[in-house]
Amino acid sequence: MRPTDKLLRLIASIRLFTGSSRVSRIATFSALGLAVCAVGATAVVPLAPDAADIPSRRVTEQLELPPLEDQLAEIAKQSHQYVREETIRRGDTMSGLLLRLGVEDSAADKFMKTDPVARELMQLRADKTVRVKTNDDGDLEWLQSTLSSGDGKTVRNLEVRRQPDGSFVATDNTANLERRIEMAAGNIRSSLFAAIDEAHISDAISSQIVAMFETNIDFRRLQRGDKFNVVYESFWQNGQLVRTGRVLAGEFTNAGKTFQSVWFDEGAGQGGYYSFDGRSLKKAFLKSPLEFTRVSSGFSMRVHPISGQWKQHKGVDFAAASGTPIRATADGTIDSVGPSGGYGNLVVVKHYSGYSTAYAHMSRFAAGLRKGARVSQGEVIGYVGSTGWSTGPHLHYEFRVNNEPRDPLTAVVPEAPALASSDMPRFKSMVADMNHRFVLMRPERQAEIMKLASR
Repeated sequence: MRPTDKLLRLIASIRLFTGSSRVSRIATFSALGLAVCAVGATAVVPLAPDAADIPSRRVTEQLELPPLEDQLAEIAKQSHQYVREETIRRGDTMSGLLLRLGVEDSAADKFMKTDPVARELMQLRADKTVRVKTNDDGDLEWLQSTLSSGDGKTVRNLEVRRQPDGSFVATDNTANLERRIEMAAGNIRSSLFAAIDEAHISDAISSQIVAMFETNIDFRRLQRGDKFNVVYESFWQNGQLVRTGRVLAGEFTNAGKTFQSVWFDEGAGQGGYYSFDGRSLKKAFLKSPLEFTRVSSGFSMRVHPISGQWKQHKGVDFAAASGTPIRATADGTIDSVGPSGGYGNLVVVKHYSGYSTAYAHMSRFAAGLRKGARVSQGEVIGYVGSTGWSTGPHLHYEFRVNNEPRDPLTAVVPEAPALASSDMPRFKSMVADMNHRFVLMRPERQAEIMKLASR
């Protein structure tokens, strides 16, 4: 082939590859240029050196430290302060408490014993916490503690502080507490008390649980497998629990039946517990005038333990230890109080619509109880004893309608009215919140949460 023919064939091939238009040729040559650059860049990038080939060497340098004697002398020149914390023990004295706290300050000891505000410290019950700050010599800089009023609702901070001139001043201020909402769950394996202890629930909360459900649940007849959930308030200060508050909602399963309750504030200081459908849980009469006990003799014919005669027992006897508090089973007025023959020390409470209740064989009456006084449901009116015709400590309780005895364990009593329709929107919102919390505490939900957390 002639050179001229080879040249013409090469030009034709180039035209076939690049296209006949100017735009096609520009695009083709641009792509070829970029490809060449990429290959070139790949060729010139050096590889990273192997770490094993990098030389290494150990450097050791002696550091000169100051002599130990000089360090100790410098520390001795500095002033140190110490913060300690102790709990008050039963039978503690002021001097003994300060000594355990590391306070060796006779002026502080004297002030604590003579100042009226500081002396309130020793009125704290056992297990309350006291904090102090002292210097190297055991001189008191400040002392702090928290005091609660008798009802537990008012909390104050007591502080004793040293002034620049060496004197002391004591202050007593209302505490600003942090409110928390807590949840707890329990399962009945042996008793309610054991389940409450296992759930780490305070006595104040447990008594509210009983009061919340006692008109629907007989706590003397709990079964293994019964369970409860509770939502309640707690109040904290500086990370420490100061007190518990009100039970906000509860859920109790007894013998396969579940009861739910929520506290609803109706305003003007009035409130109560309601079922989740808005029905009041407060019945006119409690099932028992004692919190925890057993029936030793029911409403039936029996042989009288003293006379030996077969006769009608017109009340219910509750076995309990002497001194057990007795509660009024309903709101009412004291109709009589005092000794009454075979009944011994007797209290009769008159209620509405011809209802009345009687409480016999008391060891003593509640302070200030008198004829005509008003009493509220659950209020303590006396204490279990064995006065009158009695063979041992117990409470004889009678439930009367128009002075005719009825069996209090089977009598049908009216319920309090339901919530007003105007309160229902706010009530339903509260119920939804509490129901959500109960769902979170149920075992199947807990298992689901643990499964998600393990992923």
